[in-house]
Amino acid sequence: MSDVPEPRTTYKRVMLKISGEALMGDQGYGLHPPTVARIAHEVKSVHEMGVEICMVIGGGNIFRGLQGSAQGMERTTADYMGMLATVMNALAMQAALEDLGVFTRVISAIPMDQVCEPYIRRRAVRHLEKKRVCIFAAGTGNPYFTTDTAATLRANEMACEAIFKGTKVDGVYDKDPKKHADARRFDTISFDDVLVKHLQVMDASAIALARDNHLPIIVFSLDEPGGFSGILRGEGTYTRVSD
Repeated sequence: MSDVPEPRTTYKRVMLKISGEALMGDQGYGLHPPTVARIAHEVKSVHEMGVEICMVIGGGNIFRGLQGSAQGMERTTADYMGMLATVMNALAMQAALEDLGVFTRVISAIPMDQVCEPYIRRRAVRHLEKKRVCIFAAGTGNPYFTTDTAATLRANEMACEAIFKGTKVDGVYDKDPKKHADARRFDTISFDDVLVKHLQVMDASAIALARDNHLPIIVFSLDEPGGFSGILRGEGTYTRVSD
């Protein structure tokens, strides 16, 4: 037995939402295995703190339904293709996590029993209680809903205490900090202000769902090593979106 105490955190169960683009690394398309492995290490570090973790990963690195629709593809078909892309990303993250010894389940809103489990809420909750990381794939299973909305829906169903939105920047700014040197970061901001100011945190449906269920959203940089676990220990730079 080690005499070193385990890091303490106030969160028992959280949702980590990341975009598909986060898995691309510096590539313009697809999966970058070293980047997937790096994110898996971040998840493992939080898992070792005793936190139960859900994940939702977008599919924009492979196919984005809205872009397909904009190019003339029928929207429903394009959205289903985007959902399948999220399953591919979820399987890649599962492989990276299990390579680190973290037990993981991919749970799809579209049944495909040969590669992952179908979504059954009570079974998913049981996986979390057994300290398995649950990666929810295929969005909500319905077209016209983004993975932001899927993450907020699943976070509510799983009784998560917060959504952690991993991005390229260390919080929510009043304008793009990569384009404007005078961009101002918010330490905290309300759901209503995010909607009124059209800030790019999550889409409006996801923000409204989180607001109505009093579910805070923590926006932080996924590129900062140890950022995810640091916030859970009360450190780091981030923006809290809440009531």
